[in-house]
Amino acid sequence: MQRQVSPESIRAVVEGTHNRPYELLGPHDVQVKGRKALAIRAFLPHGEQVWVVDSAEQIRRPMRRIHAAGVFEAIISDPEEAEGDYQLQVASQSGEIKTMHDHYAFQPLLSDQDLYLLGEGQHFDSYRKLGAQPRVVSKVTGVNFAVWAPNASRVAVVGNFNEWDDRQHVMRPRGNSGVWELFVPELEAGEVYKYRIKTRWGESLEKSDPYGFAAELPPRTASIVTDLTTHQWEDGDWIQQRMSEDPLQKPISIYEVHLGSWKHDHSKVNGWMNYRDLAHELVEYCLKMGYTHVELLPVCEHPFTASWGYQTVGYFAATSRYGSPEDLMYFVDHCHQNGLGVILDWVPAHFPRDAHGLRRFDGTALYEHEDPRQGEHPDWGTMVFNYGRNEIRNFLISNALFWIDQFHIDGLRVDAVASMLYLDYSRSDGQWIPNQYGGRENLEAIDFVRQFNEVTHQRFPGVLTIAEESTAWGGVSRPTCDGGLGFSIKWNMGWMNDTLRYFRHDPIHRSHHHNELTFSLVYAFTENFALPFSHDEVVHGKRALLDQMPGDMWQKFANLRMLYTYMWTHPGKKLLFMGSDFGQWTEWNHESPLPWDLLEYDNHRGVQSLIADLNQLYRKELALFELDFDGHGFEWIDCHSESDSVLCYLRKAVDPNDFLVICCNFTPTIRTGYRVGVPRGGTYREIFNSDSSYYNGSNVGNGLGIDAVDESHQGRPHSLTLDLPPLAAVVLKPSQQ
Repeated sequence: MQRQVSPESIRAVVEGTHNRPYELLGPHDVQVKGRKALAIRAFLPHGEQVWVVDSAEQIRRPMRRIHAAGVFEAIISDPEEAEGDYQLQVASQSGEIKTMHDHYAFQPLLSDQDLYLLGEGQHFDSYRKLGAQPRVVSKVTGVNFAVWAPNASRVAVVGNFNEWDDRQHVMRPRGNSGVWELFVPELEAGEVYKYRIKTRWGESLEKSDPYGFAAELPPRTASIVTDLTTHQWEDGDWIQQRMSEDPLQKPISIYEVHLGSWKHDHSKVNGWMNYRDLAHELVEYCLKMGYTHVELLPVCEHPFTASWGYQTVGYFAATSRYGSPEDLMYFVDHCHQNGLGVILDWVPAHFPRDAHGLRRFDGTALYEHEDPRQGEHPDWGTMVFNYGRNEIRNFLISNALFWIDQFHIDGLRVDAVASMLYLDYSRSDGQWIPNQYGGRENLEAIDFVRQFNEVTHQRFPGVLTIAEESTAWGGVSRPTCDGGLGFSIKWNMGWMNDTLRYFRHDPIHRSHHHNELTFSLVYAFTENFALPFSHDEVVHGKRALLDQMPGDMWQKFANLRMLYTYMWTHPGKKLLFMGSDFGQWTEWNHESPLPWDLLEYDNHRGVQSLIADLNQLYRKELALFELDFDGHGFEWIDCHSESDSVLCYLRKAVDPNDFLVICCNFTPTIRTGYRVGVPRGGTYREIFNSDSSYYNGSNVGNGLGIDAVDESHQGRPHSLTLDLPPLAAVVLKPSQQ
């Protein structure tokens, strides 16, 4: 090798057009007068004088300026002196001297196995390799950057540390993997950065890191170098218990929350509370109300606040609106230490078009499809992931595991599953491309969903995966080995729609719509269902749940209390959006805190007390959850009283002697002397009544107990004579025999 470097190469480095500047810069073996030597070159545009300092001997050698713009070179002719590490001392024009390591003196850190697994789509720990990873290399601290951009002609890391000059930290391509990598010594957590990507066509793109662990507060869009190892977790007992238990056999009552509008701290930006403050106040509230889990609307970084997080850009970054990633870890840890599980909304169905995000990341349709008939959502104006590509499946599955592994999340509720499963979702003829068999099923998305569920359940036993799937697709919550999609639970959107439609009817007309209530039991055990009244039911003109109820003030509250009692006694896990549990009057507004002042009024306090007591009843009574997904856990007593608008049914535990009798009166008429068939004799105690004066009801009920008589009714050998309160439900439990 010769010492000479072509002027064209030097000029390309200075002008920022050299696609492989590390071939010129850094340490290189050369021949000087026939002898082996070491040439060290550096591009330091702000350097006035530069020296090479031998780390072992502290020998200081001046570097010669070989280009006026700041390219320097030193030749070390002694082979022994050429061995070992070195540093650069740089004197600026102001006379300040700074000692630094040369980033081009460090070799890439990703192994060939890493690159192979990434290409195969099987590197599910890729969040430990890609992005900005704090590292110690040869006792030198710094950050290793790695990004997948296979169609880029040049990628550089830019930030405040190099004054956003993309000539200084150009990354190395790793063979044909499409991965670019560079170790930047001395860089620390807290530095902001982006990738400056030059496309094949010469366009320059500035992108946030797809694997960035934190991001600036929007509208700023830079990623932030973050160390995720600083939080000291104290939830080991919770994690061990989670691994050893089947969550589907336990009560699950989920409080769905949007962190930015649950409560406001008016001393903070936009009123947003910090994750740590939320941890204490929210956990205290959930414990008071008896919830088992809190579900957070997406906390991944998103540029548009009004998207509520469902248009994600930073899939690995906890939104900075509410604090740092460590603050969110504290939130989860505090929840676990108080017996509260944490579920995150996760959005692998689509991503937004924002220029700094994933769309056309390296100048090509990398994460999405090129054809808009496959790659764009017509309704949402967002992009569809290309699930058929190994690297995209790897990205998404790795992201799911990241939240469970690094943030100890207990479950992922997967948004918009239906839009993933169907190629013609919300598309007209000619706007979609059939699969290879001519059908409308998205076979690649189906394979991805199954793989996501298999890997998640295999690696993290006890973690829930929950599908928001709005169609009649079969086997959503059935094992993949049986042809299912493998989710733990599916939202019962049919039950939600039918039930709300029924409750919106004036009670005088409900007898004509009885089937809207009974139909759900036709399919109730075909899936592992959760019953959701989520944020989607209280936005976009649908009105708050309380305001959807018919009648005068008293009837509205009575209907709402009955709705919740029916929900909590119906088979299926429970989910309720914040504000609905105390009867918020207005639609949810993400910019405003919940109207907590409503709790000054008896009606609203009554609804809140009812939810708290329903949760306690639900958690106490095995009959309400032990056979939630088994038809043996439910039995109709009477589903044919259309004229009275009454439903009566049993909820049963594994023990045949452990059951509850539930009767619902969906009219404002008191049903006195109402006979109900029951399986056995004895005394039945009314353990819950949604019309209780404690909930601000009219207090019609059945006293301390009712004795069953040996008079068969409704096909059962014994019967009870009850007073059914107006627009209310009662729960009765037989005495132990």
